[in-house]
Amino acid sequence: MSHPHDRIIIFDTTLRDGEQCPGATLNVDEKLLVARQLARLNVDVIEAGFAFASQGDFNAIQRIAQAVGTENGPTICSLARARKEDIKAAAEAIKPAAKGRIHTFIATSDIHLQYKLKKTREEVLEIAPEMVAYAKSFTDDVEFSPEDAGRSDPEFMYQVLERVIDAGATTVNIPDTVGYTTPAEFGALIRGIKENVPNIDRAIISVHGHNDLGMAVANFLEAVKNGARQLECTINGIGERAGNAALEELVMALHVRRQYYNPFLGRPAESEEALTQIHTQEIYKSSRLVSNLTGMLVQPNKAIVGANAFAHESGIHQDGVLKNKLTYEIMDAESIGLNANQIVLGKHSGRHAFKNRLLELGFELSEDNLNKAFLTFKELADKKKEITDWDLEAIVNDRIQKVPELFRLELVQVSCGDKARPTATVSLRTPTGEELMDAAIGTGPVDAVYKAINRVVNIPNELIEYSVQSVTDGIDAIGEVTIRLQHGDRIFSGHSADTDIIVASARAYVNALNRLYATLQENEERKVKATAKV
Repeated sequence: MSHPHDRIIIFDTTLRDGEQCPGATLNVDEKLLVARQLARLNVDVIEAGFAFASQGDFNAIQRIAQAVGTENGPTICSLARARKEDIKAAAEAIKPAAKGRIHTFIATSDIHLQYKLKKTREEVLEIAPEMVAYAKSFTDDVEFSPEDAGRSDPEFMYQVLERVIDAGATTVNIPDTVGYTTPAEFGALIRGIKENVPNIDRAIISVHGHNDLGMAVANFLEAVKNGARQLECTINGIGERAGNAALEELVMALHVRRQYYNPFLGRPAESEEALTQIHTQEIYKSSRLVSNLTGMLVQPNKAIVGANAFAHESGIHQDGVLKNKLTYEIMDAESIGLNANQIVLGKHSGRHAFKNRLLELGFELSEDNLNKAFLTFKELADKKKEITDWDLEAIVNDRIQKVPELFRLELVQVSCGDKARPTATVSLRTPTGEELMDAAIGTGPVDAVYKAINRVVNIPNELIEYSVQSVTDGIDAIGEVTIRLQHGDRIFSGHSADTDIIVASARAYVNALNRLYATLQENEERKVKATAKV
């Protein structure tokens, strides 16, 4: 296997680690949508899930391997603990991919050994190479991670790494599992591995890190300077707790500052060649897709993809930017695919033009979804004179989310005003096909709608987040509503877009309730099966 030591490999774990953040759970179809976009973004490796964790994860990895794991596409990877049954499941799931990888891990810090694994160092020194060799019997591409590397005794970790490389590991990944390390410490950790693991030149050094102290990206860039050549990251930096290192920040830092990083990769400082293979024009679209599907909104002041990242409020800044962009902008909005709001279609545009524009935007819809999206587009074109790319994106994202349609919103009507009590009437079709209507009074129109919906659906839940974002400028903009509700210890997100914010709010709520209801049904079915077995 050739090792590209003069470029950076981008390993995307949005679908594995990113999906572990509360409320970000995706179904198989949604994961496939994200995987297709990651392939357009041209990431090197997609960590598609943890095959042994659940049947759902296994199915998603297998579907992604079939659809996206082509000869010219990314490597498809599954995570596996250092256990035979985990590794076997991972091997089975990635089998359809032209290029498959198994990523196995075991903890090496004394605190993890003592309290989590209840194993000695000697046992881990035996298990790690044995399991890497087992993974190697299925695929040539094997990655190994010493979990909690940041808190491990370096000498012991060097021994483990030497043994797993001898057993066939082609990538060794060093995780900052708890997001505790500083850039100088993380750089030193990578340098120590380069200097003290005798066979390290036979493997790529990778890094994985969490952002608990806001230093994940800085840690990774320091690791690159010290020999790391693979970065494990997620779109928008989503992930457990405070998230992971953000792909877009790493890629653009390496892009904008390549003259600075070139010498660390053995290139001439003035080289203009890109340091990663990422198609940067796909960054903004990837960010929007992941945000919409997971319900994890991007803060306006977020680097690279935040709504304000290229906005200039101050008069002095605006004047400078108009005269020459370089005065206050270090990169073009176009470089991440954030083009000026092009007006692309109007009410007289036909189905063919609509389909072609969607293909240009990277959306390949089934005939059924295309028909639904086209009808929505026509309805919108009657309300708005001009339809932009962002409008199209909102229509498509709203239509292609495969949430089970158990409850269907048939009607929503609201009456409110400064001297009136907000009142809502809703009509829903239940999973049995019955149409039920109810009304409620609330503190505002959305509250009244949600109370009325709850009266019909009658599933206990608590609304924990409600947010509205305008997709485009102007009074006739589409509004996107994202909500998160809680049932027990689970969080479910809902999303919808419409020019009428009350309608979008109602649909988003029903969307989340359908996810919740589907989960309750699955749990019930599992209980019935378990009882039948007993």
